[in-house]
Amino acid sequence: MVIPYVGTETWINSLNLTIESGWQPWFVEGQVAGYWMRYTHKTCHLTFATVKGGGHTAPEYKPKECLAMIDRWFAYYPL
Repeated sequence: MVIPYVGTETWINSLNLTIESGWQPWFVEGQVAGYWMRYTHKTCHLTFATVKGGGHTAPEYKPKECLAMIDRWFAYYPL
């Protein structure tokens, strides 16, 4: 783990959201690209996603995975 996500996870937990879906892998070209977790509160949703092996500058180290993640986000397509 190069960049710990624990701080972000702690912040999300402070929002008192309900976990809708626990950690799930997401894939690019049949390989695990990272993991995501979905939170909900009334009518809003929050998806927290990680890029496996992305490090501090994920687009530099994992460009294909980052592009897939943002493309899916823009298209409202789940990870």
